[in-house]
Amino acid sequence: MGIDVNQEVFGAYAFYAGILLAKMMVMIPLTARQRFSKKVFTSPEDTSSVKGAKVAYDDPDVERVRRAHLNDLENILPFFATAFLYCFTSPAYGTANLLFKVFTGARILHTLVYAVFPVPQPARAISFFVAMFVQVYMVVKIISHFA
Repeated sequence: MGIDVNQEVFGAYAFYAGILLAKMMVMIPLTARQRFSKKVFTSPEDTSSVKGAKVAYDDPDVERVRRAHLNDLENILPFFATAFLYCFTSPAYGTANLLFKVFTGARILHTLVYAVFPVPQPARAISFFVAMFVQVYMVVKIISHFA
């Protein structure tokens, strides 16, 4: 089986994967910012250097950011594999680039409306399902291409 990857398509994949990796890395200081501003930590040793700090696992603001980060792990990590395999289906560059761009934009929007500037539903649901649709489309293309 000769497997070939269009360099432009793979370049688009690498570019948007890099953006998504950076986006996930931003969640780490965002969580830390919430923890320090609310003085809420998960370990007693973390409270010793912050006056008035406490150990808690139920602060709504901290948990919102943590849930957004967890949602990234549940959705962006599978995207890396899905999009990588999709690159081997000989997609048109324009189509692949659009799919990668839409997924990336939807995931960034999801974080913004959920963890940074909370917006009522359906903003988060729309961004979630747009990204999910992109992945489902690519999975169907992968399966049909290699069937």
